[in-house]
Amino acid sequence: MEEKVIKIESIDPKDFFGPQNKNIKVLKSNFPNLKIVARGSQIKAYGKSEDLSELEIRINKIINYFLKYNIISDNEIETLITKSDTELETSAESHKPILHGVSGRIIKARTLNQRKIIDSVTNNDMVFAIGPAGTGKTYTGIALAVKALKNKNVKRIILTRPAIEAGENLGFLPGDLKEKLDPYMQPLYDSLKDMIPSEKLKKYMEDEVIQIAPLAFMRGRTLDNAFVILDEGQNTTHSQMKMFLTRMGKNAKFIITGDPGQVDLPRNAISGIKEAILILKNTPGVGIVHLDESDVIRNKLVKKIVDAYKNIENNS
Repeated sequence: MEEKVIKIESIDPKDFFGPQNKNIKVLKSNFPNLKIVARGSQIKAYGKSEDLSELEIRINKIINYFLKYNIISDNEIETLITKSDTELETSAESHKPILHGVSGRIIKARTLNQRKIIDSVTNNDMVFAIGPAGTGKTYTGIALAVKALKNKNVKRIILTRPAIEAGENLGFLPGDLKEKLDPYMQPLYDSLKDMIPSEKLKKYMEDEVIQIAPLAFMRGRTLDNAFVILDEGQNTTHSQMKMFLTRMGKNAKFIITGDPGQVDLPRNAISGIKEAILILKNTPGVGIVHLDESDVIRNKLVKKIVDAYKNIENNS
């Protein structure tokens, strides 16, 4: 067993270690064959030479990342440890706040692939964001839409999703059509409420500057000067997805989000989003960003749930 001492000199060791040595715990979980001890301004590690060398490389990568972006979270450290340098490449612009929401709340990309969504939207007119629940796909997209509206890059925001029941029946919900559909649209309302003060949001919706509607209401429309987000795209059929994608008008940005692991369509139906990313993967102007369990930003248990289901699906 060999020993390696790594000094933390370029940044404050407290920033590197994290509260209650939180970041060190992440290191330990990713290097289970090493004994890692953090004291003062240095890290001592014991184990095999090749493991110690890899640890030093990753620690230096974390330090350089902090020097560049002035932030280290457990999500960031996990990503820096597990991803290659090529996979980590994002623009400096994507590290900046997207916008300031209600009560000055800073809304920014919190993971590597959320930053890739920002870069992809900058470089493409249509972006598919594919990944499991809790990875911030829709939230990031809505933040970009609100930013575009505030900057007057677009004149309206249109948010839509298919009204597909996840094991429940829409017809049994009380009320008129709007009241039946509102529960399906609630996640979109919730995101907007974080970003736009309630009175202003109400006015935007009354004036149809911001529109939230089920996918069926998109048929026949041409969406010009708009930032359009299709949420829950995995629950579209072939014809629905084709209909939606061909609504794109002049000066429009489209984001399509979805989790192919949560399809609520009938068994014999092909998910529109799965088909679309295969058909359009080499089309100029179309970006595809894949998110994974490392991007989950909800309760940490959600990441474990995603991992557990992924393991079962891979082994079935």
